[in-house]
Amino acid sequence: MKLQKFFAWVAVAIGLIYFLVPLIGTMEFSLRMRRNAYSFDAYASVFSDFGFITAFGFSMLMALLTIIFGMLLVVPTAYWVRLRLPQLRPVVEFITLMPLVIPAIVIVFGYLRLYNSSSILPLTGYNSTTNILLVCSYIVLSLPYMYRSVDTAMRTIDVGTLTEAAESLGAKWTTIMFKCIFPNVMSGVLSGAFITLAIVMGEFTMASLLNRPAFGPYMQLMGANRAYEPSALAIIALAVTWLSMGLLQLVSRFSKSAPIKA
Repeated sequence: MKLQKFFAWVAVAIGLIYFLVPLIGTMEFSLRMRRNAYSFDAYASVFSDFGFITAFGFSMLMALLTIIFGMLLVVPTAYWVRLRLPQLRPVVEFITLMPLVIPAIVIVFGYLRLYNSSSILPLTGYNSTTNILLVCSYIVLSLPYMYRSVDTAMRTIDVGTLTEAAESLGAKWTTIMFKCIFPNVMSGVLSGAFITLAIVMGEFTMASLLNRPAFGPYMQLMGANRAYEPSALAIIALAVTWLSMGLLQLVSRFSKSAPIKA
């Protein structure tokens, strides 16, 4: 028993070394921009760069739009499948899992082929429509996580009882959805939103091939032309991801302690 416990701690130590040593090395290198001294000059250089502000702001906007429209797509779908069409549940789950097995580069090349400037819907011909296409791409990428989070939250409530009670009081479909269903699955929506934020902030393939000024292509550009700033950007991106995961854990903890509404 003691031997098993010893090997378990050895495995944990190896895992921590494997993950922490590269992070510590990246952090240490990002502080060496000033010769013979540690400083935050690389971070100051990044934050003062207008390209960073533009790319970070653009990705944050895309993440916000992706979360909003993804939520409006996923929550009604999960609600309708659970309430009226349970026989379609395997089909919907299969569709939502497809982005996990289809590479992003295949998806974006399909978009470029379907929506190029010579097609019926030339979405790639204008910046605004290309942004719409990018949001749709991000919704597809985040679909497995958003749907799973919302569907798990919806299992904890009695959808049928809530719907019948609302209908008996004369509520319309929109009232049922936004005043009964959404508040009760908000923990799942927020969980999916934080994961979506992490995905959008780190995504490179779609934004690069669609030629959008997102954070992922900006990091790649900086990595090809600078020495210390890429390490600072990596730490910043990691901080955004950890913040999203921390908020996810916080929301999950509050959702477990909150009473279930019938």
